[in-house]
Amino acid sequence: MPRFPECWQSCGSCAAGPVFILELAIQVGDWVERDETILTLETGKVALDIPSPWSGRVVEVHVAAGDTVDEGALLATLATLATLATD
Repeated sequence: MPRFPECWQSCGSCAAGPVFILELAIQVGDWVERDETILTLETGKVALDIPSPWSGRVVEVHVAAGDTVDEGALLATLATLATLATD
């Protein structure tokens, strides 16, 4: 999972309590572009859209709506164009 926004480190109140997956915007087989929202996280005070760091085909989704996640958790596996070209 991407790192929390910098403001969470200085204030911390938004990230108080569990962080969970509110909504998934992807499923296996989808093509996603870099910076396209793949899911929405929620804490007790804020909802945060998480973008894809790369373009690629979704090979596996490792979380489900309602799951509690930690910073650094694996969210999804993508096959990038470089990977697809060698297959």
